[in-house]
Order: sequence, then C-alpha cells, then structure tokens
Amino acid sequence: MESSLVYFKDLFSKGATRNSKVRQTPVSPFWVMVRKETGDHIRSWRFIVMLMLVVLTFLGSMYVSVGNISKAVNNMKDPDRLFVYLKLLTTSDGTLPTFHIFISFLGPLLGIALGFDAVNAEQNNGTLTRLMAQPVYRDNVLLAKFCGALLVVSILFLSLVLLMIGGGLIITGVPVEAVELLRILAFIVLSIIYVGFWLSLAICLSVCFRHAATSALTVIGIWLFFTVFYQIIVNLVVNAMLPDLGYLQPEEMLSYNNLLLSLLRLAPSQLYTDAATTLLMPSVRSLGPLTVEQMAGAIPSPLPFKESLMIVWPQITGLLAATMVCFALTYYLFMRREIRT
Repeated sequence: MESSLVYFKDLFSKGATRNSKVRQTPVSPFWVMVRKETGDHIRSWRFIVMLMLVVLTFLGSMYVSVGNISKAVNNMKDPDRLFVYLKLLTTSDGTLPTFHIFISFLGPLLGIALGFDAVNAEQNNGTLTRLMAQPVYRDNVLLAKFCGALLVVSILFLSLVLLMIGGGLIITGVPVEAVELLRILAFIVLSIIYVGFWLSLAICLSVCFRHAATSALTVIGIWLFFTVFYQIIVNLVVNAMLPDLGYLQPEEMLSYNNLLLSLLRLAPSQLYTDAATTLLMPSVRSLGPLTVEQMAGAIPSPLPFKESLMIVWPQITGLLAATMVCFALTYYLFMRREIRT
C-alpha cells in the first residue's frame, strides 16, 4: 500500500508550485487521507475480487427476478404485487437467493476485506510512524480509513441499485414510484450500515493484532460464529431449558417465540435480514409473532414507508450502536498504543 507520507508530500508540493499571488484554499489532512485510502482500495486486487463477486451475484439475482416478475406481478394474493422495482429485489424461484440475502452473506466479507489490515499493514511497512510524525491526529487516521472504505462501498451499492432501476425501466417500461425509491434508498443506507459494522470490527482487530493474518482469521471466525453457529447454539440452549412445546399454553408459546427472536437478534445478520425484509416488502407488519387479537380485522395491504421505518428502527439503531462501540474501542486502543519504528 502506498505510503500516506509520500501522498502528503506529493499533494502539498503541487500546491506550493502554483502562483503565489493566487490564494489557495488549504487542504485538510483528513480529506487527503480519505482520497488516498479510497484510491488504494479501488486499485487493490482484493476489492476487485469482491467487486466481481457482488456484481455476479447481483446479476444472477436480477436475472432470476426478471424471469419471474410477470408471475409475481400477476399474483392477486400478493399485496406487494404493484411494487415492481421492489419485486426485482425480492422475487426468486428458489434457484438463487434474493439480492438482500446475498448481501447479508457477502457484505461482511466486503467489510472484512477492506479493513482487516488497515493499521497493522501500515505499521509493519514502517509508514505508520512517519505518518504520525506529520501534523495529523490519530483519530483522523482511523476515521479516514473508515470513511475511505465506506465511501467505496456506498458508491458500489448505489451504482448497483441505479443499474437495477435503469434495467427495470428498459425491460418493464414502468416508471419508478416515489415510495419505491424511498424504500430502495433506505435499503442502500441499511446495507452500508451493515457493512460498516464489519468494517469497524475489522479495523478494531487490525489495531489489536500486529499481524494481518491474525486479525483476518479472528474477524472471519467471528463472522462464521454469528452466521452459522450462533443460531444452532441458541436453539439448543432454549430447547434444553424449556419443557416440551406441546404442553405450553398459547401465552407461553408466544413468550417462548419472543425470547427466541430476542436472542437471535443479537446477531448482526439477523438484524439486517429483518430490516431489509421489512423495507423491501411493504406488507410486512411485524417482526415478531402476532396474537389472534392483533390479526383480527387486519386487512392485507402495504404499510406506508414511515410505519415500515418505525418497525425497523430498533434494528437500524442496534447496528449503528454496535458500529460506534467497535469504533470507540478502536480509538481507545489506538490512542494508548505506542508506535515505534
């Protein structure tokens, strides 16, 4: 990775050679580092590989959804059939998962790939010491690495969604509605927050461990635990502690389901899946079990965007809180760390 110090000297030397009579606006060191990190990520092979994976999965899910869009739109029992562009993101025939399911799996890998060696690689190459000798703050270094990677992820997701909307206009000829656009933009923001959590966790581990391989294996192990093993462990523990479900009363069964859902939502992937499903499927009215009294008299119709956003607000808040905790821990560890040559 190119040294930040070299980038600083090159940028500021260009500004010094300009006409001294023209007053130049000073460039903030933070934005210089953001530009440097963004350029390094775009030129790196790891990002190119992850970009190819995300684009291929996107094209595959779009191919399946376009092939089944007419069946989904003509399904009179589906209250969401009129939202054509939301159907492009949620329709599947079972051969491939939908795009938000792919993102729940590939999003963490994208964040991990962009952040697992953010700090320790600089230190092992000897560039972190020279960077700290410049008039920059340590928190700006961490924030620039986080913002640079998150900027690349944001542009990637926004480009894919714009490609989906443009392809939908060409194929279906149906103009996108304002409520569909709001829900799709909310889905993009949710996906960026989800990737941002794993990015902040990867940067935190890159500060904790000196070797990039150790930090990469640790964060991948955490991802595998929450993705594969956490749900199995929760189900085993809850089933072992509770009696036979056949002897439970309806109220006890409802409490059991609420407890199980609360434990499962400690996993970031579950929070993301619940929120994405609610935003992309307006007919979803609750993320938990409903009683008979709550279902009585309910008309199957799409919810307004504001009400769907209120339903998923706890999930979004949880992902944001987890991201801020990881970044605060990274800041604490990096401020107390002694950087030597």
